[in-house]
Amino acid sequence: MGSRLSVSFEDTEVSPRTDRPPTFDPLYGFPKGRKPREMKATWEEMDHWKLELGDRDYCAHLLINLKKCQRQHMPFAHYYCVDDYHAWQNCEYDDYILRMKEFERERRLLKRALRKKNLRKENNNNEKDPA
Repeated sequence: MGSRLSVSFEDTEVSPRTDRPPTFDPLYGFPKGRKPREMKATWEEMDHWKLELGDRDYCAHLLINLKKCQRQHMPFAHYYCVDDYHAWQNCEYDDYILRMKEFERERRLLKRALRKKNLRKENNNNEKDPA
């Protein structure tokens, strides 16, 4: 709760809302388009492995592999499943970095839109008063 409040409390007009979809076109600024992100694990697989809602992200397929490995090597799972755990953690880290980049992109675009709006308003005021 605190992080959301501290981000949006300072500059409310240029702070992206994390609980809503982006306000700008995701393809804006990408002339060749973007690589689409797709889920590799299906909802049925995630239900079968009883993944929590917070774990049902783009790295769910790696978490399922980790759970399979842990079930297969039960008493020594930490020893045998280190590579699967490391792959899942790397995916989670990369996903976090990507979400932070999207947040920063949205924030920069909001600042740019506000700057353009203020400049337009200033130009309109200068045109009305040619003193």
